[in-house]
Amino acid sequence: MVQAKEGKLVGPSVPFHIWKTSRTKTPLPSLVVSFAILHEVTAIVPLVSIFFAAKTFGLGEKAVQYVRRENIDGKEPNWMQKKSEEWLNEGEEWTGRIGRRYGIFGYPKTLKGSVVQEKEHQQTDIVHNIAGDVANAVLAYGATKALVPVRIGLSMYLAPAFSRRILDPIRKRIMNSWRKSP
Repeated sequence: MVQAKEGKLVGPSVPFHIWKTSRTKTPLPSLVVSFAILHEVTAIVPLVSIFFAAKTFGLGEKAVQYVRRENIDGKEPNWMQKKSEEWLNEGEEWTGRIGRRYGIFGYPKTLKGSVVQEKEHQQTDIVHNIAGDVANAVLAYGATKALVPVRIGLSMYLAPAFSRRILDPIRKRIMNSWRKSP
């Protein structure tokens, strides 16, 4: 239930900027923005952390080889094997796109709008020969995808506090700077 500052229920006549949730007493727009920011932060932190941990311990290539070997055995793959293969393929595509855009992971940097080069790279990447930083990035991508339920829960749990301690002071400072001084 959403209520206004005076404790009345919010209806169409109450301005959007004073909506507050009844449980957290936090403005609803601020709560939504807090969740969005925290959700992105909880994606970036594990992605970078897992990448460097995998690079340090050489886990990327081992994990990719394990997933490829498990899916070749000839048995009917279970749900986890199918999902691992799907995340591996998505990770390869993501790593290729990011690698070519910024010139990292051993990919040459491509210019914007070079469609011909992009198609050539896609054809050569079909080989599925993953090594080094690419394998670590694929592992980090897959692990971050697997952590989505934890990331969503953590973002929801921390959103009210983040809103009150970070976003509301920023919002108040901006609003006060726009008010006219007497």
